[in-house]
Amino acid sequence: MRTLKGPGVYLAQFAADEAPYNSLESLAKWAADKGFKGVQIPTWDTRLIDMKQAAESESYCDEMKGLLADHGLEITELASHITGQLIAVHPAHDQIMDSFAPEFVRGNPVARRAWAEEQLRYAARASQRLGIDRHVTFSGSLLWPYLYPYPQWPEGLVDEAFGELAERWMPILDDFDAHGVDVCYEIHPCEDLHDGHSWEMFLDRVKAHPRANMLYDPSHFVLQQLDYLAFIDHYHDRIKCFHVKDAEFRPDGKSGIYGGYQPWSKRAGRFRSLGDGQVDFGAIFSKFATYDYDGWAVLEWECFLKNPEDGAAEGARFIDDHIIRVSGRAFDDFVKSGANRSANRAILGLEDK
Repeated sequence: MRTLKGPGVYLAQFAADEAPYNSLESLAKWAADKGFKGVQIPTWDTRLIDMKQAAESESYCDEMKGLLADHGLEITELASHITGQLIAVHPAHDQIMDSFAPEFVRGNPVARRAWAEEQLRYAARASQRLGIDRHVTFSGSLLWPYLYPYPQWPEGLVDEAFGELAERWMPILDDFDAHGVDVCYEIHPCEDLHDGHSWEMFLDRVKAHPRANMLYDPSHFVLQQLDYLAFIDHYHDRIKCFHVKDAEFRPDGKSGIYGGYQPWSKRAGRFRSLGDGQVDFGAIFSKFATYDYDGWAVLEWECFLKNPEDGAAEGARFIDDHIIRVSGRAFDDFVKSGANRSANRAILGLEDK
């Protein structure tokens, strides 16, 4: 067993145009002051990183690592959720998803996907230069409009979609493999990879690719009413990243899992700041320690209610308090006797051999 790393913080929800949220340097000081030891950097935010430079320039990456080290920080992972989302987009979502891409590829799904693939390949190279061996992203979705359809989806639709999804990701996975980096898909609603069954369908079609792994975020499983502890038992060997995010699910006579098109404050399922929701983080951190998880615990702050500054400060302390510093010896070592076969046979009433 080993002690996982943390606390880290995902910067996507905090980056903004005003100081101190508008540059990596000022956010680094902010994160360190809050008590974080690592930062997860969103690859699409040009205020924080230039992906082309990071992919091509060793000195650029060294400067970035040095800037963070000056504040006692490391990069936990690069995260390309918005970019990964664009690898597979159903036409019903084209207009909305265009907002994730630069203007010169909007309205052109083929060019948009090519841009996203290029950005992911930059991420593979940048991660290697930065000394990071795992990367966070989304899978994208071709099937989400048909999750709960009426009439039922036609025969073969699901197989066709997962075959296409795997075909799009295989060369990207191979590229990450060439650079020694795992692709960790966040298992997330609105993505085709949103639960255990969908994950297994994808993994089967990419032939159990060694670089196909996952980011675990229990908040999304609370909102789906999925057993988030048993999920770790099933897939711990593929879980390489961890978003520490809380949530609650409080259905009533008007709303359940689907939310009734309501704003976050009125939904049955809502994201909360750490400690304010229903997730049993004590059990999660215990399972990760038991299964020898070797990655970071990274706060992803999303809460419909609490001020983000308070959520960040409380989150850093919460994660730090939940990290289990694993023991180097068993608690009952003091009563153990050494191995002695003759003594063992005598205890069992057997003759010595």
